[in-house]
Amino acid sequence: MSDVRTFETPHGPGRLHVSRARRPRATLLVSHGAGGGIDAPDLLALARDLPRNGVTVVRLEQPWRVAGRKIAGPPASLDEGLRAGASALRTRTPLVVGGRSAGARSAARCARSLGAVGCLALSFPLHPPGRPEKSRADELLGSGVATLVVQGERDAFGRPEEFPPDDGTRHLVIVPEADHGLKVPKRAVLDADEVDALVVEATLEWLVREVVGG
Repeated sequence: MSDVRTFETPHGPGRLHVSRARRPRATLLVSHGAGGGIDAPDLLALARDLPRNGVTVVRLEQPWRVAGRKIAGPPASLDEGLRAGASALRTRTPLVVGGRSAGARSAARCARSLGAVGCLALSFPLHPPGRPEKSRADELLGSGVATLVVQGERDAFGRPEEFPPDDGTRHLVIVPEADHGLKVPKRAVLDADEVDALVVEATLEWLVREVVGG
């Protein structure tokens, strides 16, 4: 079951694309990155597969995408969109916030204030490409909730070895040979479908183990 809802933000209308579980145990609210939309393969895979495992998935489409613009607003506007979307959602199940790239940064910044029980960071942009001194690790470390990072082995925005080590509340899953978009070379050990499956399986396992229980 799925539906689309429009909600208001300080920067214009956004949209919630809801893929509903029949008997939800949790709700995962995820937003897209600054250079793409809710049709990113990993977000689509989560929306397709998690609902049949008891997790409602809501893909948040930021106002700038709804308006047809190609450039995202400043980080604060993404946070305002996420907060407005979470408020419009009014879920009765435990809330997990997440996103990919810029959406992951926003989720980490807002998780605690939204009352979320977990944060899913897909391709977290730890730093701009080639600028490791411009670290955003403080955003990730400051989420204040259980956090799962799913990172490509070749991500120019932050390779797995650059991330702070797992500490019991924060875990890192590596996608072999994948780039920032979690795309892999033709002769990689995993193909695109297997990458999507890895993202879904890692997320579901983490949710059950660390966030909402079996």
